[in-house]
Amino acid sequence: MKLITFCLLMLLSFEGIADCGLIKLHYNQRVPYVSATKNGIEGLTATPAALAFKSSGIAFRWENTPFKRQMKMIEDNEGCDCSVGRFKTAGREKLARFTHQIYQDKPQIALARADNDKLQNNVSVDSVLSNHQLKLEVKEGYSYGIVLDEKIARYQPNIDRTTSENILSLKKVHLKRIDYFFIAQEEADGLIESSGIPKNDFKYIMFSDITEGEKRYIMCSLKVSEETIEKLNQAIVENASQNKP
Repeated sequence: MKLITFCLLMLLSFEGIADCGLIKLHYNQRVPYVSATKNGIEGLTATPAALAFKSSGIAFRWENTPFKRQMKMIEDNEGCDCSVGRFKTAGREKLARFTHQIYQDKPQIALARADNDKLQNNVSVDSVLSNHQLKLEVKEGYSYGIVLDEKIARYQPNIDRTTSENILSLKKVHLKRIDYFFIAQEEADGLIESSGIPKNDFKYIMFSDITEGEKRYIMCSLKVSEETIEKLNQAIVENASQNKP
């Protein structure tokens, strides 16, 4: 009887964890974090993620998948799925596993029209979010990091919600349909360049109370075992130490 009970407990402990012979590593084109090049998938988060998988000997395949679908696949936990360069939040930690950080952003900024006098540089993010005359675009299911997520929830700003990529948010700013949206500094230049709109039509809003950027991780479904995550973590640490100046 004890043996049967032990076996049942073992089965329950492994329920939902798959033998991941191959992990699907999902991405969506997002320069400079992830981009498809002639050499493969590369970028600030793509390159260290791929290196971690290769160094640890874990088989993987890149999959170009829309962001919202990536999150749904990880939440559904039906396959060995990972997403590259995601923020870690309390909500996400309940339904996914995270590796060590693979990159840390510069402090986040907002993009606005250059002639929008309602938004000035070096203001507090609290004063901007509490101003309900300003319209902010927020991406559904997206995290802007712990600090901004908390402040958005607290101030309940005037929000335009979208499932589209940042390029459409940029165009909405240009058309004066929204006032601003949050973006990583690393991404802003490339986004504007890809839009074909003159860079001088926009301005970057730096915030006096955001002094540190958010950390990015590899986020995996619960079917990816803790042992696999630990192997990736070891590779991430070793690779980071080798790349120190």
